[in-house]
Amino acid sequence: MSPALGALMARGTALLGSEVAIICGAMSWVSERNLVAAVSNAGGFGLIACGAMTPELLDTEIAATKALTAKPFGVNLITMHPQLMDLIAVCAKHGVTHIVLAGGLPPKGSIEAIKARNTGNGGAKVICFAPALALAKKLVRSGVDALIIEGMEAGGHIGPVATSVLAQEILPELASELPIFVAGGIGRGEVIASYLKMGAAGVQLGTRFVCATESIAHPDFKKAFIRANARDAVASVQIDPRLPVIPVRALKNAGTEAFTAKQREVAQMLDDGKVDMMAAQLEIEHYWAGALRRAVIDGDVENGSLMAGQSVGMVSREEPVAAILAELIGQAEAALAAG
Repeated sequence: MSPALGALMARGTALLGSEVAIICGAMSWVSERNLVAAVSNAGGFGLIACGAMTPELLDTEIAATKALTAKPFGVNLITMHPQLMDLIAVCAKHGVTHIVLAGGLPPKGSIEAIKARNTGNGGAKVICFAPALALAKKLVRSGVDALIIEGMEAGGHIGPVATSVLAQEILPELASELPIFVAGGIGRGEVIASYLKMGAAGVQLGTRFVCATESIAHPDFKKAFIRANARDAVASVQIDPRLPVIPVRALKNAGTEAFTAKQREVAQMLDDGKVDMMAAQLEIEHYWAGALRRAVIDGDVENGSLMAGQSVGMVSREEPVAAILAELIGQAEAALAAG
């Protein structure tokens, strides 16, 4: 890595302990031991996607990842998981150094638990998603170590604001206070360089890594990504205002329509008093976990969920993680050299 790029990424690499400040975003069923270890071994920073895993499953996954890499990696936990504190304890048991909390504001006590219970190294680093400036400031006050600002161009669960707008709002205000990573719609190194120059400490990419050779995603899932263009990655529509469903960006297929039907079903359960709001949201989360597994693992690209960011049009082939990182770094270096 060139001295210029190294200097711009210095805060990010210092926080992560990686060679380059590029995080592979946590993607359920995709970001498991093989891809996570490959990213970390290649100099990036891998993240296990815990998703709906039980503490026992996460325990197994962390141990298996540690068997494949001695480099730093993290775990992404969903804040609404009913066993969040147990999952934090599993991470502590393994000495996980970085925990990313996603899916909403961290519940009371969770940040303190992460920092206190990771024995042997003074606590884990806590990284949280900030979908707006006001929330970013609140998270800074709560003691997080870094933020990820992710725009609506991203795949999976998304917010309503574009990456470039979030970066312009949040980086000038808070980049001097703590490391901030930018995510959403990033597919080339030139844009990485531009965000670093704006004050970002690094970036997070997911979609670009789905078709990595080391990714266990089904060949048909990868083919769907390679064939797709940016406009194929569409956001789901919320059909009931009482059911606060976080939009999900995925490639349009029959599964997209099935989600609309699932929302109606869950809304009816709410009407009938069969579930409360938290249970309703978990029903939706479990739907996505199942739909994603059908696509990623089983290769059912018609009925499963093809979560993808709008950068999917820049995924043109299957290639090793090391080649993806090298290309991104090369593009970023060239952009910096050009001024």
